[in-house]
Amino acid sequence: MAIRTTTEVIDRFNHAFTARDAGALTDLIGADCVMESVQPAPTGERVEGGAACLAWWTALVEDRTSRFEPQEVIVAGDRATIRWRYYFADGPSGWVEGVNLMRVRDGLIVEALGYSKTAGEVPLAAEEGLDG
Repeated sequence: MAIRTTTEVIDRFNHAFTARDAGALTDLIGADCVMESVQPAPTGERVEGGAACLAWWTALVEDRTSRFEPQEVIVAGDRATIRWRYYFADGPSGWVEGVNLMRVRDGLIVEALGYSKTAGEVPLAAEEGLDG
């Protein structure tokens, strides 16, 4: 079997989420994969190893109370950026936007770092006082 390109791997990864096909993930994740989720802030949960990453993503794919929607994918060599929207509840505030920074080696995902826009008590620079 020919080694898949980064674009092919990321397309299949995203399809697994949009089609709710957890089985499609099984041959996409490297044994040494490292994943960092967007929560808990500020650093997220770190998941190490292919089996652990597969289990984490499988649970997300199979969660029928939420849905993942890719917005844009940019591939550069062995790296990919997925801009996404994650819906977790009904209503205007039941979603969050974020990005995953992915790395593919030999046709397998070996790194996935998640970052999101979140509500919270982080003061913006403009709120620190510009009169000073």
